[in-house]
Amino acid sequence: MAARYNPPPNWPAPPAGWTPSPGWSPDPSWGPAPDGWQLWVEDLAQAPALTGGSASGSATGLPPSPSTMALPAETGEERPSRPWFKKKRFVIPGAFLLLIVLISALNGGGSSDDRAPVEGGGTTQEAEQDDQETAAEVAAEAEKEAAVKAEEERLAEKQRLADEAAAAAAAAAEAARIGTLSQQNAYVQAKNYLDNMPFSRAGLLAQLTSEYGGQFPLEDAEFGLVRLEAEGAVDWSAEAVEAAQSYQETLPMSRQALIDQLTSEYGSQFTLEQATHAVNTLGL
Repeated sequence: MAARYNPPPNWPAPPAGWTPSPGWSPDPSWGPAPDGWQLWVEDLAQAPALTGGSASGSATGLPPSPSTMALPAETGEERPSRPWFKKKRFVIPGAFLLLIVLISALNGGGSSDDRAPVEGGGTTQEAEQDDQETAAEVAAEAEKEAAVKAEEERLAEKQRLADEAAAAAAAAAEAARIGTLSQQNAYVQAKNYLDNMPFSRAGLLAQLTSEYGGQFPLEDAEFGLVRLEAEGAVDWSAEAVEAAQSYQETLPMSRQALIDQLTSEYGSQFTLEQATHAVNTLGL
């Protein structure tokens, strides 16, 4: 009967048809075989006997993994080493280092998260403060503009009232200058009398108020004469000279007689000064 390799339960199963070579020994990492475990048993399914094998001696085993199995090295040959990332001296420290990195990252993230509201809050506070300052500046500028506008409006209103008052005063002055309709008529009639013949002031006033003349009220007749004088439309001394010439042409007189005629209340009613100026002008 042929012998068949019988691996312990804690060892990996060999690939189909695999036969250990002479001098092969199991990997120590597989651990020891259970007490009394038979590594070689009779193979009832296969008659040929195993060659190059030995049922005695040290226990034999199989490669680490059936899926990536390569035949174990012969005695004196170096077994292929496992990848560095599978070795315990790298795996354990690497796992520990990874754990430290993860803890640090978590702690760092927590710190960042803890600080984030503070930093964000500070930024928000600064932004709010900037907004408040900007709003205050805008409000101050608007208040200043409103004050300037109010002052301009006040001055404009003051000027408008002053202009209206000046216009009203000018209108009143003009109304006072030209007088009422009756006063205006007295003024016009007085000018007409002066255009036709010489008059003294008293003589013209009597003509305007006489029942045989203008029949104006005394105040209206006086207003007409004052307006003539204010406008420079009459020169009473010149009127006296004109009256003296008219008397001299009609009836020549002496100096004194002409002065008396010019000053008489029944004559021209000039003042003595005006009559003297007239006769002096004529050369009497």
